[in-house]
Amino acid sequence: MLPFWIALQFLSSLPVSLPGMPAPREMGRSLLFYPVVGALFGMLLWLASTLMHGMAAPLHAALLLALWVLLSGGLHLDGLADSADAWLGGFGDRERTLQIMKDPRSGPIAVVTLVLVLLLKFCALWVLVERGAGAWLVLAPVVGRAAMLGLFLSTPYVRQGGLGAALAEHLPRRAAGRVLLGCGLACVLLGGMQALWALTLALVAFACLRRLMCQRLGGTTGDTAGALLELLELAVVVALAA
Repeated sequence: MLPFWIALQFLSSLPVSLPGMPAPREMGRSLLFYPVVGALFGMLLWLASTLMHGMAAPLHAALLLALWVLLSGGLHLDGLADSADAWLGGFGDRERTLQIMKDPRSGPIAVVTLVLVLLLKFCALWVLVERGAGAWLVLAPVVGRAAMLGLFLSTPYVRQGGLGAALAEHLPRRAAGRVLLGCGLACVLLGGMQALWALTLALVAFACLRRLMCQRLGGTTGDTAGALLELLELAVVVALAA
């Protein structure tokens, strides 16, 4: 169970304490549990939505979005902001793009990107709340975190010596493929044809974003992985609400 606790500590703001520094092998195996953490987030959102039944839809949706952000501690939104700044300010240059990503400051494009993504998520949640589609709240967190697993499985990590490099190096690749297949089947069983449409859109978005990363950077970083997660979550909730 240690890989699960590693994944939960890294991906969430929940109070998780590890007994010590995990071995690299356990760090790599923790990637297999990213979709499980997503499922946990989705179940918490579903539970919260159930408890808020009868509340005005806009407030209901806003509280769900706030909980969603709090569960991850804004970790992936930070990656999205850094990636947005770097993609515009990097002017197509790999080294400049990587350098901007390391800058903790956020520029106007980062702020605009965050506002747009959160606004679209809020509107999609509003629609889902009005439809009473509580179970569908599980899908986006699972797909987003499964996408991170898929990204580390299929894409080189470009920053050497970092946490992401250790994750990618020690990821059990065959097991990762089985986990991704299982996630896809579980999502379709849970959400039916609407979930299949959302997964299709997410796969197209994944392929496009991965291609952009490879063209600009030659692979992925922690920031671009976080950006991918946020954008695929957005793609799923918009597809479900559309």
